[in-house]
Amino acid sequence: MQRLTDLHDLKWGMCRVLNQFSLMFSAVFLVSCASAIPPARIGDYLSSGRHVDGDAFARIDQRPLRAGLVVVSDATEPDAAPNLPEEALARLGESLQRDFGRAIPVAITEVIPADHIRPQPQGDWTQFAELGRQRGLDYLAVVVVSSTEQEYPMTLFLGLTTHAQPGFRRDNWSLLEFALLDLKHNRILMQAEGRGWATLDRPSAPGINQWYPAIYLRPQDERRIWPPTHEGAPNTLRVVSFEQAAKRLVLKLRNSWIGVLEFEAKARKPRL
Repeated sequence: MQRLTDLHDLKWGMCRVLNQFSLMFSAVFLVSCASAIPPARIGDYLSSGRHVDGDAFARIDQRPLRAGLVVVSDATEPDAAPNLPEEALARLGESLQRDFGRAIPVAITEVIPADHIRPQPQGDWTQFAELGRQRGLDYLAVVVVSSTEQEYPMTLFLGLTTHAQPGFRRDNWSLLEFALLDLKHNRILMQAEGRGWATLDRPSAPGINQWYPAIYLRPQDERRIWPPTHEGAPNTLRVVSFEQAAKRLVLKLRNSWIGVLEFEAKARKPRL
């Protein structure tokens, strides 16, 4: 009897080691591909032929710029995940409105609904120019929101024990693409992106609520986030993933503007 117990424990131990090895291999592969997942979407809204005129932003004397924020939720790609719920998308817009003003010299005066903004094969600048004209704004901050997901079977271990239960793992890769538009001179003043990655583990049957469902931040953060409901767990996953993308986007914008200020300071410094 003891031998059977030992064999059972050995079996589960081997399964767990193999499972962890598989996860490590998958993580390495996925991190290497993460820069292209999901694919960029902003080119279908703003022509890819328009280049960023970063020097123009630095030459504008009247700063901060008064701009409207347009958050475009894009789910037109075949592999796209569902859009964020309207309430969650609105909260994301409010957060970006606040954080952009802290990162770059832009004062977001309002969040403008993107109901009539549509993707086009070569982009369509005129729809943003018209939106700015209607609102009396010379500048718009545009953020295109997109994500993709993949779900696959997964063995879920309960706590630190050898007990396990079949379940599913869902990975969400999110992307926020930012562009600051100068509508008066038809140019892009600044462009950046932020990407996020989060994972949802859920059992295939109920009964282990103290452990699952659980959300992890990727690629290396093992802290657990507990969705408020089983049914709403996929939406919570998307919210968490986009929050990470937003943090990375804001950090990139802040660092970019710091680089501009440092360049200006060097240019003003008298040569000896």
